[in-house]
Amino acid sequence: MKHVSVVQHTQSEWLGHVEDHLEGRGIRFSYFRPFTAGGRLPDVKVLGDGLMLIGGGPWGAASEGRLLPTLDAEVRLARACLMLDNPVIGFGLGAQILAIAAEGRAEPAPLELRVGGAQRVKQGALGGFLPETFPNVVYMRDRPVPPDYAEILAVDDAGGPALFQIGARAFGFTGHPGVRRAMIEDLVMEFDEAPAGTGPALERLAGLADEIENALVPIMTGLIQATGWMR
Repeated sequence: MKHVSVVQHTQSEWLGHVEDHLEGRGIRFSYFRPFTAGGRLPDVKVLGDGLMLIGGGPWGAASEGRLLPTLDAEVRLARACLMLDNPVIGFGLGAQILAIAAEGRAEPAPLELRVGGAQRVKQGALGGFLPETFPNVVYMRDRPVPPDYAEILAVDDAGGPALFQIGARAFGFTGHPGVRRAMIEDLVMEFDEAPAGTGPALERLAGLADEIENALVPIMTGLIQATGWMR
């Protein structure tokens, strides 16, 4: 049975609907919460079969004064995974960490909640399972800038990367493909800082629930095939 280590950066943001797809395939996962008292990051030597880095609420990887406290350690962990050919999947801030670990970077940008869509730009992406279009819900400060050798699999409404691939088994999503509306509501309540226009964005998100779940089915099929978590 495969086991995946998941690094959580806030109380509110977790795997969401992604959990259902891992559990349905018998893939175990453990959350690591370095922001809690006594919390820690996984050791690369006992990481398991892959690493997932999820979003960070108002934390970023480029804006001074709002840098994730464990940023350097997580970049080292992700870089070690890449060197060992261990799968890495990043959502939001996790995608920024992956980009930096792969010799790309993150660039400063204000905290935002963006409820939009993504367009596939590479035929055959995720083994042919990536939908032509899918929802792209971004709650993030700063933006990932993948290295030049990364493959851009999908772009957002503004033409920026929505999903990129590093090597054969590492993927960065600017949004959270398994997001739930309650997750965003909890993020807004967890921190003093919230993005502008949160109310209207949450209303748009409410109407996307079915579309998010439907798109996640082929996305997770492709990810699990690419990572080898079903072997």
